[in-house]
Parts: sequence; structure tokens; C-alpha cells
Amino acid sequence: MGRMTAPHHTIAVLGLGRMGAAITNRLADHDLDVVGWTRSGRAGDVRRTVEDPDEAVAKADIVLLALFDGRACAEVVDRINGALRPDAIVVNTSTVGPDEAAGLARRLGPAYVHAPVLGSVPAVAAGDLRILAAGEPAAFDRARPVLDALGTVRRVADAATAAALKLVANCGLAGTVLALRDALRQAEALGLPREQVLDVLELGPLGCLVARKGPFLRGEPATAEFTIGALAKDLALLATASGRPPGGAAELAAIAAADPEADIAVAATVPAVDDAVRAPLRAYVRGHATGDPAHFRDAFLPTAHIEGIRDGAFVSWGLDEYCALFPGRPAPDEASRTRRVDAVDVHGTVATATMTLRHGADTFTDVFLLVRAEAGWRIANKAYHRHA
Repeated sequence: MGRMTAPHHTIAVLGLGRMGAAITNRLADHDLDVVGWTRSGRAGDVRRTVEDPDEAVAKADIVLLALFDGRACAEVVDRINGALRPDAIVVNTSTVGPDEAAGLARRLGPAYVHAPVLGSVPAVAAGDLRILAAGEPAAFDRARPVLDALGTVRRVADAATAAALKLVANCGLAGTVLALRDALRQAEALGLPREQVLDVLELGPLGCLVARKGPFLRGEPATAEFTIGALAKDLALLATASGRPPGGAAELAAIAAADPEADIAVAATVPAVDDAVRAPLRAYVRGHATGDPAHFRDAFLPTAHIEGIRDGAFVSWGLDEYCALFPGRPAPDEASRTRRVDAVDVHGTVATATMTLRHGADTFTDVFLLVRAEAGWRIANKAYHRHA
């Protein structure tokens, strides 16, 4: 894309994290009059910054937000509201929930363009972002030259739709990261050299991610482009908006809790959960499969409780009460029943796990708290939900 020959807008970029700093420098490279401000006071290598957000926006006809989440967006808009020029428009590239985007659109009215971006820092530098933009025609047209300097713009119906599409795109990215993780774990189990495996994976559907994240996957020093903490935040937003937690969200959240500033590719290199953690879960499955309560006694601590809603009332069984529910033989329809461990997340000497059980017409979600006791890992408590 060619350089602009003369400034057309005065732009204030609010938020100078990885993306905000890259956006500011990209716009400055296109001879646009741009100034940056950051809440943290850390501006990196951004060329022109100010310490006061009111000063940043006082002369700007376009105010571009590049913030971490919806709360930050709302707080910054509150802070600058009195200093905005009457003709200023606010362009929000931040990843927020659909309801948060719609709320900002209602608050700022025709002066608001919601424009979440697909791509990370290298895509900004190359002007290769994919931008999902929604706004009133007049505001959209004014923002268009600035967005064109950053990448390719796709117009969508409204702010909530733009926000939702961005979250769905990041859900797909999370799935790709977890698919790469599983492939690397299988290769490790087979004793294959990591470098050879990466070379082959680059030839297939995971190739784009492998090629882009090679240094992280090889354990080489590199600067994070899109952090696992940010991705976990986006999946949590998606779960809230859709009411359906994305697959793998709990696993990514656990990885993010350990190192939120790590690049998303690091999630693909996290070692597999120790088999000992899964041992009580396997004993629990055997208990259901055989109807033999001895397996449940192997799975649970003697002090464990099993809790949930049964026939409209809350129940809390001790282990003896729970074991008494099983007759010592498989259910008549055992051949058609299935059980699947959805996630296991380890936090030192404790772990959480979720499991889906399909027992005839009934589907259950079991949530476990496990602890590492003297005799090894055991289930301390279980809560369950029976799906209607």
C-alpha cells in the first residue's frame, strides 16, 4: 500500500501496549499526524506521546482506542469525554464483548466506529491487518483512510456483530493452537524430533501457525505478539456472550494463569498432564462402566462429597451414600453410554477436571476438584449438572 502524501487527520491513539504502539508507529510512517497516550505510562518506542489523555484528544478529529478490554474502554471514554472535539469520531480496535461494543455505540452514537482487528504486531507493521468495521456511513468514511493504512477493511452491520465475529475468529485461533499442542504431544510420545515434526506440520493445515510461531515452538527467545492471557480473556468473553464455553477454554485459562504474558504459541508446548492426575478419573469411569462401587472408593478421598440437583432438590452425598447408589453390575444400556474427559488443569497440588457423560437420554457435566494426597491424586469433591 502506498504512502499518504499529506496528513489528512489528526489522530490520538489511546493505549500503547503491543498493538497500540505498533498502530501508532504504522500511522506515523504514513505521514499522519499522530500522538499516543498510555494509562500505564510505558510507551515503548512510540515516537510522540503525551502524559495527559485530554491533551492527546484535544486536537484530534479521530481518537483510536487500542485497549485490553471493555472495562478499559469504558474508563478511558469516561476520562476523555469532556475533552473530545465536537466533530471527533472514536474508532475502537479493542477486543470487547458484543454487549460492551453495543453499549459504547449507544453512548457515542454516530461518532463511534467499532473496528476490531484480526492479526498481531507483524501484521500491523506490514499493513496487513484484517479489520471488521461497523459505524454510521459518515463516521465510517472519515475513519476509512486511517483503517486502510492498517490493513484490509471488511464492513459489517453493527458494533455487536463486529465484536462477536472477532471473538469467533479468536475461538478458531484457540482451536488451532490446541490442535498443534495435541500434534506435538503425540509426536513426543512417538519419540520424534521436534524440528522434524515442525517441518512436516508446516506442510499441512497447521502450517501457517507453525511458520509464524517457529521461534516460540523451538524454545528460542522471542517477543510475544499475542499473549495467552489476552486469548483466554477473549474466550471468556465469548462464553459469556454465547452461553457456550468454547472447547479448551479452561485449559487455556489455566495456562494463562501461570504466564499470562507468554505468546499464544507457548500453549502448544505445555507438557501433557501427568498421567497420575488422570488415574482417579479413570477409576471413576470404571465405576460407572461396571457399576462396582469399589472403583469409586479408589477414585475419591474418603471425605469426598458428591453434590448437585436431583429431582429439583439439592443433594450432597458422602462417599458411602454415593457408592450405595450402584448395584455392582453394569447398566443395561452400558454399551451405548459414553464418557469423555473435557479438561484437566493442574495447579501444583490441586487440579480441576470436567467430564461429559452421556447415559441414555441423560447428559451430565461433572466437575471435579482433585488433590495430591499421600496416596497420590484423588478426587476431593464432585459437583454435577444434569442437562434437561
